[in-house]
Amino acid sequence: MTRYAIIGTGSRARMYIDALLGPFDDAGELVAWCEPNPGRLDRYDELVAQTRPGAPLPARYLPADLEAMITSERVDRVILTSPDHTHADLVARALTAGADVVVEKPLTTDLPGCERITDAVAATGRSLVLTFNYRYSPRNGALKDVIDSGRIGTVTSMHFEWALDTAHGADYFRRWHRDRANSGGLLVHKASHHFDLVNWWLADSPAWVFAAGDLRFYGRDNALARGLPERPARGTVDPPTRDPFALDLRTDPELRRLYYEAEHHDGYLRDVDVFSAGISIEDNMSVMVGYDRGPVLTYSLNAHSPWEGYRVTANGTEGRAELEVVERSAVVPDADGHPILDANSPANVAGADGVRARGQRLLVQRHWEVAQEVPIPTGEGGHGGGDGQLLTDVFRGPAVDPLGRPAGLADGLRSVLVGIAANGSRRTGARVDIADLLAGTSVPAALAEPDPARP
Repeated sequence: MTRYAIIGTGSRARMYIDALLGPFDDAGELVAWCEPNPGRLDRYDELVAQTRPGAPLPARYLPADLEAMITSERVDRVILTSPDHTHADLVARALTAGADVVVEKPLTTDLPGCERITDAVAATGRSLVLTFNYRYSPRNGALKDVIDSGRIGTVTSMHFEWALDTAHGADYFRRWHRDRANSGGLLVHKASHHFDLVNWWLADSPAWVFAAGDLRFYGRDNALARGLPERPARGTVDPPTRDPFALDLRTDPELRRLYYEAEHHDGYLRDVDVFSAGISIEDNMSVMVGYDRGPVLTYSLNAHSPWEGYRVTANGTEGRAELEVVERSAVVPDADGHPILDANSPANVAGADGVRARGQRLLVQRHWEVAQEVPIPTGEGGHGGGDGQLLTDVFRGPAVDPLGRPAGLADGLRSVLVGIAANGSRRTGARVDIADLLAGTSVPAALAEPDPARP
């Protein structure tokens, strides 16, 4: 049985922990944690003890002792869910120490990180899997199938608009993501999902990038410019205020245990006010990407929308495909002024005013024909029903997949390179050519190799 270790035990790790303790307990054994905060480990140790009474708890290690953990616990595979800026170091060290790696997107945050990971994979020959769960969402697979089938001919251009609402989008501006040094900004952290989808839909590689973006809504300066008064430094306030942007960690049992009760160990605050100073990332972004075979992507990301979802349009030589997804139709406050985040609440199922309903629709319209709706299969788990199949591929190994959903090093590089190039273009105002960006590095060789993650 494969011996697993989890590196980074924030809330994102929960999906993998539940999988190893539940439906995939026959495919792997959780033998170790690698995490600097003992408070979070206490919480997950409780979960293991509740699920497997009397069984030994995973051994505890600090990130500095990663190599010793892999050797002493005979770890075959690590699952990495730590903050983005730590990925390159931890991935390279784990591979070199003799373990395969499953890493949450993004692969890393900058070009030196890409090189370090690329060199470690080349030197060790070990496996690296990227968990791009949105590839597994049935609606995104349905669009991929439409494009691959040739129903709209050769794709000439694509437009992709992603709207993050004032619940989900705001959360990036109160966590470690608000510091570009930690996350690379949303063009790396969040948009790597989206750029990977486009790369995958088109089965093509990005060639050049032009981008613009700024912090226009969140942050202290923007709040003062709109006439908002000074605010508390964090969302945990006494008494609670009727402020939909305030997050009180004490009201959620899991957030309380993982963060509020653990913050004295490392000083990390999970609930910094979104209108405070110190934010170094953007909340409005626009990107153009040119691809090797000619298509051009126009992309936008907004992190303060009143609803959450995305629209994708693929224009082809024989027609057009349109995918629209409403993941949350509104962020409506409850009687205490706090957002109702339940996706099954009436506001999200039918729309607060009956106009914008939560749901999804894929249309295909060929030239000289009326539009037709393409059925979208159902899936299991979060991220649009994609998590269930993703976990199956991770823990049981991918089967032959006509959609090519399993992702590895080359896919991770292509997705993050768009974000890295976009950050560079945003700073300089100039177009960034991927070939120029990679000149003199080891990355092009990895992009040219067949991806071992694909069956």
